[in-house]
Amino acid sequence: MLSEVTLELRPAELTTIVGPNGAGKSTLLSVVSGLRHGYLGSCKYDGREIRDWPRRELARDLAFVPQSLRLDFPFLAEEIVTMGRTPHGEGWFETDEDLAAVDRAMTGTDTQVFRGRDFRSLSGGERQRVVLASALAQEPKVLLLDEPTTFLDLKHQISMYRLLRDLARSGLMVIAVTHDLNLAAAYGDRVIALDGGRVAADGPPKDVVTEANLRGIFGVDARLHQSDGRSWIAYD
Repeated sequence: MLSEVTLELRPAELTTIVGPNGAGKSTLLSVVSGLRHGYLGSCKYDGREIRDWPRRELARDLAFVPQSLRLDFPFLAEEIVTMGRTPHGEGWFETDEDLAAVDRAMTGTDTQVFRGRDFRSLSGGERQRVVLASALAQEPKVLLLDEPTTFLDLKHQISMYRLLRDLARSGLMVIAVTHDLNLAAAYGDRVIALDGGRVAADGPPKDVVTEANLRGIFGVDARLHQSDGRSWIAYD
């Protein structure tokens, strides 16, 4: 449960949300994404309460990548990505613009190689990249991600966060929930740490990912090292 959370989330910034289990990370993301309507207080996007937005209209601006997606129907990976164009569709068939957006999204997420494969046959990491491609095909202004690297190998964890950083630099508002503090510190422009449903720390990685916060918020003794102005954590 969230309590007394006051935040302003900004475009052109990669914001990572961290915290121990039960801290309220996924709850916060579900409110911001418009998936949870039964909340007290206010959550506004572009000056309008998020729960008052028509779903199709909101989906043109905001894309959400869940931690996992299960499908029981035999859709191809390319078809899953093409579904990301649904908020923009006006007819039965995809336009040249739709097909170009799908191609860009699959190229950017390194999913072209299995575009013709059954989504159900893909590994967890491959599925996650396809779902991200579907979100990018929406061409949103806001990209929300819940644990986007859970199923990814090291190579694709790094490429995922490099892509998210580049998307933020291109002007998108990118918000990612993660348990990986090293990725949050290495690639995030801003880190929000939640604890017990409240904001325990908020700011640049160097101000949030500190030994004191690791001990106080996560209950972990660790040492911080600096490289190129960024911190990385060595656990005892």
